[in-house]
Amino acid sequence: MNISVIGAGQMGNGIAHVFAQSGHPVTLIDLAQAGLDKGLATIGKNLDRQVAKGTITEEQKVATLGNISTSTDLASGVKSAGLVVEAATENVDLKLKIFRDLDANAPAGCILATNTSSISITRIAAATKRPAQVIGMHFMNPVPVMKLVEVIRGYDTSDAVTKTVVDLSTAIGKVPVAVNDYAGFVANRILMPMINEAIQTLFQGVGGVAEIDTIMKLGMAHPMGPLQLADFIGLDTCLAIMRVLHEGLGEAKYAPCPLLVQMVTAGKLGVKSGEGFYVYTAGSKDLVVAPGLKR
Repeated sequence: MNISVIGAGQMGNGIAHVFAQSGHPVTLIDLAQAGLDKGLATIGKNLDRQVAKGTITEEQKVATLGNISTSTDLASGVKSAGLVVEAATENVDLKLKIFRDLDANAPAGCILATNTSSISITRIAAATKRPAQVIGMHFMNPVPVMKLVEVIRGYDTSDAVTKTVVDLSTAIGKVPVAVNDYAGFVANRILMPMINEAIQTLFQGVGGVAEIDTIMKLGMAHPMGPLQLADFIGLDTCLAIMRVLHEGLGEAKYAPCPLLVQMVTAGKLGVKSGEGFYVYTAGSKDLVVAPGLKR
C-alpha cells in the first residue's frame, strides 16, 4: 500500500520511517523543503543507530531510504495513496483545513488517518465527505521504538477501515489497541492529568523538579519522571491537550496548571526550545533544573 505522511517533524518522520522500513512506498509531505530535509536527516540518523545496534543491516537501511520520496505539494503527494497519516501540529483549525484538502485530493478509497493525541476524530471526519474512512492512528514517541498505536474510531468510522488500520499496524510491527472517540482517548486521558498534577505539585511548592521526578521514577518505576516527560513531549503540546480535555469533559480537574500556561507563554517549551523544567545543552545528557524553577 502507498502511504502518504503529512508533516516531517518529530512524529511524521518517525511514522514515515516505520512504514518505509516495512516495505511500503512512502511520500513524506511538508510545506517547506527545509522541513523535509531535516526529517530525512533524522530518519537517516535513526537508521544508522539501528544498524549500529545490529537490529537492521546496511542493506535494509538503504532500502528503507529508497522507499521514501518527498513533496511540498499535498495534492500531488497524496494522489496515489491508500492511506494518509496526518502528523501536523496539534491544532484543530489546521487539522480541519488539512482534512478538507485531503478529502478533495486523495483517491476515493483512501483512508484518512490523523496522529492527533487528543482532538476528536468525529470532529475531524465531519470536515470531509468520507467520515467512514477517517480514523485516528496515535503513534507513540519515538515512533521507531515505541510499540503502541492507539487506534481511535470516530462516530462514523467503519468496521472495515478499523480492521484495515489494525491489521496494517500489526504488519509494521506495532501493537494496535482500538478505543473510542472521547477527549484524550485513553493514553492522554490518563497521562496528561498526571503530568498536570506533577506541575501543580511543583507550583504549590510541595516538591522541587528533581524531587518530583525522582519519586515517580523510583517509587512508581516510571522510566522518566513526569516533568522530564513533559519536556520531551513539549509543554505547548501538553497545554494544548489539557485544554482539549478541559473543554471536552468540562471538569475543573482538567484545567491546566497556571505554571504550565506561564511557561508556554514565556517560550519555555522543553527539549524543543532548549529549556523547560530542565535546561538542555547539545551533547550533554545531564539533567540540569531550569534556573527559574530551583528552590
